[in-house]
Amino acid sequence: MVHSGNVIAELTADHREVEELFARIEAQPVDHPQRRVLANRLTAELVRHSVAEEMHLFPALRRNVRDGKGLAAEELDEHAQVEQLLKDLEGMHANDPQFDDTVAQLKAEVTSHIDEEERDLFPKLAASCSPEKLDELGELVRRSKGTAPTRPHPLLPDTPPANKLLAPGAGLVDRVRDLLSGRTTKA
Repeated sequence: MVHSGNVIAELTADHREVEELFARIEAQPVDHPQRRVLANRLTAELVRHSVAEEMHLFPALRRNVRDGKGLAAEELDEHAQVEQLLKDLEGMHANDPQFDDTVAQLKAEVTSHIDEEERDLFPKLAASCSPEKLDELGELVRRSKGTAPTRPHPLLPDTPPANKLLAPGAGLVDRVRDLLSGRTTKA
């Protein structure tokens, strides 16, 4: 899906893609290998989305929103939980007994995170930033997703400036690994 628009529209479009991927995983028969392929796509989308938020959205929250530092800290904690679940899921086959439980737990975490962002965080950001700033952030998020990792890296830094320096390198390594392994990360 081609995205455009301000940061809120961009990230909301990501949310709909993630929800669609969860629905597609759940629609597959248990043990079907397509579930693993879809889980790889879901993982890549969630990691790219998280990295983009950590690089651009959360710093904007800290600078522009009342209690933005606290909101960003809560969001980072949620990202860490999701990233660990993605790391756990990464090594599982679709027929692994823990696959369904891990996907269900991941869906619960991500759904809660999406709801919080769309209900609370995005309106606060929209109220505190100019339309031009929101558009600029949207473009930065889109560009950063193009170089972001496609696999979970729980030990990578999640705040600037270290994440802005290290994430593109990890993303390059991930894309090479994906290419060599045949791992599909796009719908």
